[in-house]
Amino acid sequence: MLDGWVEPRLNRRESFIYALSQLVTKTLVLAELEVRKLRHDPSDLLIRGVQPALWLLVFGQVFTRTRAIPTGNLSYLDFMAPGILAQSVLFVAIFTGGMTLIWERDLGIVQKLLASPIPRAAMVLGKAVGCGVRCLPQIVIIYGLTLLLGVNVNLNPLALLQVLVIVLLGAGCFCVFSLIIGCLVKSRERFTGIGQLITMPLFFASNAIYPLSLMPGWLHILSSINPLTYQVDALRGTMLVNGSSLYGFGLDCTILLLTLIGLTIICGRLYPRVAM
Repeated sequence: MLDGWVEPRLNRRESFIYALSQLVTKTLVLAELEVRKLRHDPSDLLIRGVQPALWLLVFGQVFTRTRAIPTGNLSYLDFMAPGILAQSVLFVAIFTGGMTLIWERDLGIVQKLLASPIPRAAMVLGKAVGCGVRCLPQIVIIYGLTLLLGVNVNLNPLALLQVLVIVLLGAGCFCVFSLIIGCLVKSRERFTGIGQLITMPLFFASNAIYPLSLMPGWLHILSSINPLTYQVDALRGTMLVNGSSLYGFGLDCTILLLTLIGLTIICGRLYPRVAM
């Protein structure tokens, strides 16, 4: 009589696979919701491309002529291009994740999501994936600018795929970091101030616009724990024809992935604080 009334109990392996599939499915659903927001304001994608364009056209052109920074067998503009792509991803991720979270809290959307049976990790990763998709047009914009400026960009399909992976991982890391800040602060004004406070130190404490060899010891230590350093290193080894990576593409991806997992666990714990 109980046939069909009680579901069979899954073993540990089946339970893990089922939980993982549910996490992936719900993450993609929430990521789709984030991507749909682009239809309401597609001009934001072009506006986000203005800042990296200015860095390449002004800062890059000037320092290429001065030759004050040693970059080995690369011109300074070639050396700088991957760093500007990473900077663009950093700025988009920081000012998208936490700010969006605060807006959704004020509109009551976060409270509804928290009342649903969606895993907190899926809520975090959904926004991270959506932010990664939002950063993809930055690749097109910066690649177009670098080609016009004569940068030796590697257009091999495998290299493009590697750049895509690194951009998604970097965007995910900094988006989740931004979400953690959004969980802790209570107003958009305070988040904007904190976001501006942390973006420039993250950028300058990396190898984005100068090599690690020029850094003093204390700054070199900070750069070694900065995820942006590994994102730039991977982009420099894959984006350029004559580019090289200090740590290797595999290690860079591993560090970014572990950082993303660690930040996701922290953010999942803090996420209910948004509704308080």
